[in-house]
Amino acid sequence: MSKEEFANRRSALREMLEPEAIVILPSSPEQPRNGDVLYPYRQDSDFYYLTGFSEPQAVAVMIPGRTLGEYLVFCRESDPAAEAWNGRRAGLDGVCSEFGADDAFPITDIDDILPGLLENKKRIYYPMGRYKSFDQRLIQWVSQVGALGRSGIHAPDQFISSAQLVQEMRLFKSKFEINLMRKAAEISATAHINAMKIAKPGIKEYELEAELISTFVARGARSAAYPSIVGAGGNGCILHYIDNNSQINSGDLVLIDAGAEYEFYASDITRTFPINGRFTQEQKIVYEIVLEAQMAAIEAVRPGNCWNDPHEAAVKVITKGLVDMKILSGNLKKLIANESFRPYFMHRTGHWLGMDVHDVGEYKVDGEWRVLEEGMVTTVEPGLYFSNNIPGLDPKWWDIGIRIEDDVLVTEAGNEVLSDQAPKEVSTIEELIL
Repeated sequence: MSKEEFANRRSALREMLEPEAIVILPSSPEQPRNGDVLYPYRQDSDFYYLTGFSEPQAVAVMIPGRTLGEYLVFCRESDPAAEAWNGRRAGLDGVCSEFGADDAFPITDIDDILPGLLENKKRIYYPMGRYKSFDQRLIQWVSQVGALGRSGIHAPDQFISSAQLVQEMRLFKSKFEINLMRKAAEISATAHINAMKIAKPGIKEYELEAELISTFVARGARSAAYPSIVGAGGNGCILHYIDNNSQINSGDLVLIDAGAEYEFYASDITRTFPINGRFTQEQKIVYEIVLEAQMAAIEAVRPGNCWNDPHEAAVKVITKGLVDMKILSGNLKKLIANESFRPYFMHRTGHWLGMDVHDVGEYKVDGEWRVLEEGMVTTVEPGLYFSNNIPGLDPKWWDIGIRIEDDVLVTEAGNEVLSDQAPKEVSTIEELIL
């Protein structure tokens, strides 16, 4: 994305601020491991959303109306010796020329400079509680300014959550963001197809995971958006299974929940398929119910509908399917009202998707389910899970765990399934694997 995209975001945020405000956003901290070896760094999503700057040890400051520049960044200085070990830095000049800052200061000078920026401000917009060590530093700076009261200088006396404003902005994707999410979904769909192509009885779950990761990286997504789930047989009934170390046997279903992160934007796709290329009769019955539920839920993703409408659509299909399977019995409306489906479908049908796989944004507004609007992106992921430890369940259904998940954009006219390149029809899956 261009500098203008990030500048437009900062401008939009500035319009929402109350007078005499200062915005302070710290980058996410680095995570050390084994002394001097670091985990791969991932920037704080809110910070990156407003700055486009992905380096650690940085703080972004916005001060509307400041004559010497409204947008400031504290960051690491250029240091050839350090860069020889750990990679290039933008430095003070680069953060201005490449990332649009009006001015930049060494991060090592923040204790000397930032308190002065707080003087005579009334409100601090800041994500309090996200990074506790920085919380303490900010409180110290405010106290330091507060001690200057006899000099006619006052300290801010209001803390306002910046997260609420920024995350509401993040809920609505621009055309640039949507294009990145299309690319992330395309990469992920290709990875799922490749995993299906190499699937065969006797393979290990982690071998399929390796194919996923290899495809992600080969196509420009350097990391997964979340730990990949590759669950065979009964492991597919464990919602957050990530051990991925079992052998996959003939007759097993394989549930793969995996998505790439591309340029800070996540995808999230789940497909379920038979390792030997043929669904059994029981597996096919369950699969078709979940697929019908997903299609009904996707149809309900459209402007003007409420956030919960897709879930209700999926629940109706799944509950009816459980009745047809003779697992449940009784009046359909009462079964739904009593949530009799929950032993077999225990999660929601979706979540917001964006820079984080479980992205930000309120699901209810003033106590009511949020109305879907153009530019929102949600997952749609109904499932059915028949664990062998469910009391009274006929053994013929044991260890059938099925989830089908796609990434769906709310458009002006309805919706767009961003991940539709990943096959999910029974015949298409069987043909691909065989």
